[in-house]
Amino acid sequence: MSSLQVIIASALFYVLLPPGECITGGQESTPHSRPYMASLQLEGQHICGGFLISSQWVMSAAHCFQDGNKHKVVLGAHSLSQAEDKKQTFYIVAVYNHPDYNNENYDNDIALVKLSQPVTESDAVKPLKFQRAGGSDPDTDVAVETAGWGSLDNLGRRPDKLHEVTVAVIKSSICGRSNSYGDSFTTNMLCAGKPLKDTCDGDSGGPLLYNGIAVGITSNGGRKCGSKRKPGLYTIISHYDDWITRILTQ
Repeated sequence: MSSLQVIIASALFYVLLPPGECITGGQESTPHSRPYMASLQLEGQHICGGFLISSQWVMSAAHCFQDGNKHKVVLGAHSLSQAEDKKQTFYIVAVYNHPDYNNENYDNDIALVKLSQPVTESDAVKPLKFQRAGGSDPDTDVAVETAGWGSLDNLGRRPDKLHEVTVAVIKSSICGRSNSYGDSFTTNMLCAGKPLKDTCDGDSGGPLLYNGIAVGITSNGGRKCGSKRKPGLYTIISHYDDWITRILTQ
């Protein structure tokens, strides 16, 4: 087989894979089984994820707001395009990016978003508990899970419905190697993945869960989703307990 034939065959392989069974290796979530999930949207298009942490606050990633805070926040969604009576849409009153956020290596990639009004809690809209200082963050090889409306593969195919994936925490020393993230990997980050399982473009800001508690925020990754050398990066929430408390109570 010629090089051109190999390229064409590879492209067809990815195109013909069913949704949710591509390079990110996830699957469609049960509708409204993750009632904390938020879709941050600009002009009706999903840009980033987030998750509800109280009646009027959403946690997300700071890099999602580098172009301002003109987003709308949609909660209670499963399908992004379909009219669902469980959906609640909010304007943003304020966005608090961590003051030490570094746009070069995504250190301190955490943001708190205040909604225009409190949510109406329902089976489709409920806050998620997040890890506080002193809690037990997951060890190496422990299974963690995340969800989002991000790309299903490196071809950029976006799902209409929420997807989820289970990955495993990877030893920090591996992600800090020179052939991985090198010095860009900090103690405020954890990395997680599995072969052909990963978060992807558009999943940023979503939660990484361990035992049903948000322990991380989907932050960044390699140029290719599902990369063995550069698995997904997640901000460790417990490192920001004091800052979170200060913002939420001011």
